[in-house]
Amino acid sequence: MAPKATPETKPYWDGLKEGKLMIQRNKQTGKAYFPPRPFDPEDPFAEVEWFQASGKGTLLTYIISHRPPPGFEAPFSIAVVRLEEGVQMATNIVDCPQTPEALQLDMAVELAPTKVNDDITLPTWRPAKGA
Repeated sequence: MAPKATPETKPYWDGLKEGKLMIQRNKQTGKAYFPPRPFDPEDPFAEVEWFQASGKGTLLTYIISHRPPPGFEAPFSIAVVRLEEGVQMATNIVDCPQTPEALQLDMAVELAPTKVNDDITLPTWRPAKGA
């Protein structure tokens, strides 16, 4: 089942459709947070804003699944990426072999959005070019 955008997450999903990763930050401190929500989890009274993340990150950890859910082919990685902006997100690593030799911890990754349908594009990542 594909995720559904809500009014609070619409800028995130709309950005991904355009190939951009939109996340939020506290306007006063500049500190980013994820996942999207209408308030800063560290300061619920702060003013927040959306901004385009760099699309660069680091692979923190992963597992390789050999049992695919409907719509996926095995093997595939389930990973955690730390964005340059400091936030972490669960994701999949694409465009590389799904092996421990290819999925090196701390390797540089870049955003590689995967279109699911006309409404949903997922924030998948791939090894950074030149890495």
